Amino acid sequence: MIYVVELPVGGKPKAWFAYDEADFARKVAASDPLRPEEIYDSVTPRELLEFSGHAPDVGARTQYPSICAIGDAHGWDTPLYRADYLLGRGLCQHEPVTLLDASLAALNARGHCLVYLNDRAAISAFEGADPRLAGKSHWSARRALYEQLVALEVLADDN
Repeated sequence: MIYVVELPVGGKPKAWFAYDEADFARKVAASDPLRPEEIYDSVTPRELLEFSGHAPDVGARTQYPSICAIGDAHGWDTPLYRADYLLGRGLCQHEPVTLLDASLAALNARGHCLVYLNDRAAISAFEGADPRLAGKSHWSARRALYEQLVALEVLADDN
């Protein structure tokens, strides 16, 4: 499980969870102003040309020189990654970007959030291992995480 505690400025903290990275990405995208493929996408130069009805041939080189240059330099079936919150609007790169990193960047662009990638990390944070949840000033955020952990039966409700 992945646990998120959203900390809106001047608002009440809210905790939620995702089953795995794919579920996390879906939930982040569902409330994001960008389309899911702008948050994260992977496509090859060959696929980009096919979307426009071309193959890597002479005609495509005239109309789409940049795509063809990338295909020639890195291979026609090399994935290109798009992650607008990490790379900039509409930019792609051939160095890998993970779905998790792209989704985390999208979530963090909205404001301050705490993300715990597994039960152990979330429990440790609740128990005081994360100073961002410790102390009286962070009680409501810690409580939101606690309530989420109890709802999922990760912790027993003994309060």
